[in-house]
Amino acid sequence: MQPIVTISNISKTYSSGFQALRDVSLDIARGEILALLGPNGAGKTTLISIICGIVNASSGTVIIDGHDNVTDYRAARKLIGLVPQELTLGAFDKVWNTLSFSRGLFGKKPNPSYLEQLLKDLSLWDKKDNILMSLSGGMKRRVLIGKALSHQPSILFLDEPTAGVDVELRKDMWTLVRRLRETGVTIILTTHYIEEAEEIADRVGVINNGELLIVDDKSALMHKLGKRQLTIELEEAIETIPESLSEWELDKSVSGDQLTYTYDPLKSKTGVADLLREIDASGLLLKDVNTSQSSLEDIFIDLVNTK
Repeated sequence: MQPIVTISNISKTYSSGFQALRDVSLDIARGEILALLGPNGAGKTTLISIICGIVNASSGTVIIDGHDNVTDYRAARKLIGLVPQELTLGAFDKVWNTLSFSRGLFGKKPNPSYLEQLLKDLSLWDKKDNILMSLSGGMKRRVLIGKALSHQPSILFLDEPTAGVDVELRKDMWTLVRRLRETGVTIILTTHYIEEAEEIADRVGVINNGELLIVDDKSALMHKLGKRQLTIELEEAIETIPESLSEWELDKSVSGDQLTYTYDPLKSKTGVADLLREIDASGLLLKDVNTSQSSLEDIFIDLVNTK
C-alpha cells in the first residue's frame, strides 16, 4: 500500500545556525497511529510543522497523499488536521462558531449534523454555546481537537495532545484516537508520556538531537531492543556472589537476598537454565524466581542516552 505521508531527507537549520532536523526520512502508512517520542528540543514539533506547511524545510520533500506540500500546498493542507501544543483560541468566540468557522476556512460546506456528533464525541455538546474563555484548560484542548477535525481531514497531527490534562481526560482522548483510526484517519502524535505511545500506537519513532533514531512496530521494537531480567530470591541473604556464578554478571541486592540476571531473549542460549543449575550446585537455596520485560520507557531512555 502506498504511504499517505512520505518524508524524504528533511533537514532544518534556523537562521541562528541551530540545526533542528538532520536528514529525516519516514513513510507513514494510511490508517496507522504513529507516536513520535523524544525529549524537549529533539525536533518533534519542527518536523510536524514542516509536514503541515507551517515551517519551511532547509532541504528535502514532503508528499501528502500524492501532493507536494510546497508546490501543491492547498491540496496537501486540506488533508491535514493539526492540534498544536499551545492553547491558541480566541477568548470571546463560542465553541460552535469556532468549529463552524474552521470548517469554512477549508472550503467545506456547512454540516451541522457532523459538527454536532463531533462535539458529542468530545463531550462538548453541552458547551457549544459557551465562550471559550469560560472553559477549563482540558475543555479548551478538546475544542482544539474539534477544530482540527472540523473539516474531516484524513490525517490528524496531535502535538503533545494530553500535556497538562488530567488522567481521565487523557484516557478519553485515547478512546477518541482509537475511534478515529477505525474510521480510516491516520494519526501522528508526539508525546512525553511513554504510556501513551505504549497504549495506543501501532508504530513508535524516537527522535533526539534532530535525528530519527529508530522507527518500528511497537511490539517488534520491544521484542528487538527489550531486555529481559530474571530475578532470583534467595532463602538466605549472602554477602558475596559465589565465584562459580561470575560468568553470568549477576547484580546483588543491597539486602543480599536477591540476584538479578539481565539477558537477551533473542539469543539461542540465554544461559538461564545453566544459571539455575549452577545456583543449585553452589548450595544457595531458591525462594522464588520471576522474569520481567523491558518497558518502552526503558528502551526510549537507552536509545536517547546512547545516541
